[in-house]
Parts: sequence; C-alpha cells; structure tokens
Amino acid sequence: MKKKLPRTIFLPVLGFLFLCALATIVELRFKIMQRGYDNFVLDNRNHYLPCRDLPARIEVERMMAQHQDAIQQIQQVAPGAIGIEIDSLNCEGKADVLIWYGTHQQRVEIEKIIGGDTFFGIPYRLQNR
Repeated sequence: MKKKLPRTIFLPVLGFLFLCALATIVELRFKIMQRGYDNFVLDNRNHYLPCRDLPARIEVERMMAQHQDAIQQIQQVAPGAIGIEIDSLNCEGKADVLIWYGTHQQRVEIEKIIGGDTFFGIPYRLQNR
C-alpha cells in the first residue's frame, strides 16, 4: 500500500512549486534578475530584444553614417577607451549598436549623450570592458 503525503506537507510543497513556476515565468518575460546582474554587477546595459525585433544591418549602417557627430561626441568622452560598432554576429541580416567603455563614469556620460532607450531609433547595448 502506498503512503500518502500528509496534507500539512503537500500544500506547502505545491505552493512552493507554484511560486517557483511563477517566478520563472516572470523572469523569462521581464528579465528582472538578468537586468539587475547586468546593471549592478557587470555595469552593462542590454536591450534584450530577439533577432526578429532588431533592424536590418543596412538600416543600422545608414544610421551610423548619418550620425557621425554623435558617435564622435561619445568617443570624446574618453578617447581610445570607448568604441562604437555595429554588431550583427548573432542575428543574420539584423544588427544593433554596441558601445564599449572602461568605467562607470564613462557609461553615465554616454547615456547622457544618447538620452534615451535607442540610439537614433536603433537598439543599443553598453558593455563595460
């Protein structure tokens, strides 16, 4: 004969599993833990967009050519320590802008120059190197 779990154990275990499933769904949707880790531990910023939501590489190239003044302004925050590039390695035919820097203060200055969630309509990532 099988032993049944007492109700005093079954309900808390079921509740715990439900909370774990809910936390997993929330993290997959909003990336709260990943955003916190990226921001506070790595000092990075990511847009977390899937490839299908990124613009075409040609559009990113056109935007970069049109806004050389802003690119130069960002690079002047710390000449030689900041780089801006088009990243299309992960998504064939699609791209975003990758900006790398060396210190948190440089990141703050870069974010002030950009002033929004996109770089002239193009998703961007900030990466502390």
